[in-house]
Amino acid sequence: MQVIAMEKWDKIRKHVYVSGRVQGVGFRFRTQQLARGLNLTGWVRNLDDGRVEMELQGLEEVIDRLFDHLRQDRYIMIDSLQAAEIPPVEESGFRVRY
Repeated sequence: MQVIAMEKWDKIRKHVYVSGRVQGVGFRFRTQQLARGLNLTGWVRNLDDGRVEMELQGLEEVIDRLFDHLRQDRYIMIDSLQAAEIPPVEESGFRVRY
């Protein structure tokens, strides 16, 4: 995995809902691992309706790369992604929310 240096003005933030086989398969922890390795910030959490919600911040191409990696995971099956760009925030790190 390649870490890409970010300039402040290159950052975007996406609020994302993911549906499919995304709970009970290590999705949140895999997302956290990938996000940290790709120098993304934000959070991820399970929802009661079976979806996963997350916010990801970084370079758009790197956020796309994270989803490419998740789609290749043999336990995870993403049926749909609903993503909206939202304003970036000052933060550091990526965490799993409960």
